[in-house]
Amino acid sequence: MSAFTIDLPNTVALPVVGTEAKFPVRRVYCIGRNYAAHAVEMGHDPDREPPFFFQKNPDNLDASGEFPYPPKTSDVHHEIEMAVMLKSGGDNIAIADALSHVYGYALSLDMTRRDLQGEQKKMGRPWEIGKAFERSAPVGVIHPVAEVGHLDQGRVELKVNGEVKQEGDLNQMIWKVPEMISYLSDYFTLAAGDVILSGTPAGVGPVSKGDEMDVSIAGLGSMKVPVV
Repeated sequence: MSAFTIDLPNTVALPVVGTEAKFPVRRVYCIGRNYAAHAVEMGHDPDREPPFFFQKNPDNLDASGEFPYPPKTSDVHHEIEMAVMLKSGGDNIAIADALSHVYGYALSLDMTRRDLQGEQKKMGRPWEIGKAFERSAPVGVIHPVAEVGHLDQGRVELKVNGEVKQEGDLNQMIWKVPEMISYLSDYFTLAAGDVILSGTPAGVGPVSKGDEMDVSIAGLGSMKVPVV
């Protein structure tokens, strides 16, 4: 007799450069407004206020290489981000120890149903309907720290149909990766398999079916993501 009343859900597992073994995903945390210019374009003061986070679901991460245009929206925006994959965790992690918990980094997108997110903001409601929809986080292959080191600077760029829409540098993050890890661990018990999407530079904007996004971060290569 099975120990479970239903079939076990599939484990979300992402590809890793140089190995057939995959990275299993536990939770996905996303920081909001972590680049000053993006905070301004979204109508907020870029001064260093306490960070805030929202969550996507593990199966929102999608390594298929394409982005299906979602239902119930007419305004889907691109947001290029660096994903941070954790190999361990804990509570109350010191900033000085935080990077020891990082397994690797990957290209990612935080696709957003901006019209639905805007409606929720006006009503003071959570953002999940605008952020945590199916396949809302296209993600590239993971580059282990052992191969690329810890990335704290380098060009971040997103093109749509060959035209640059977003550009910035990892060193422009308001809250750096060690600070994000430390802050989250004060409120949640972090663990192996957790993923942090580290924020997006200015230039977010809409995509349509038939568009092709080309995302790149120095040290992580590039990937093309068609909107289908």
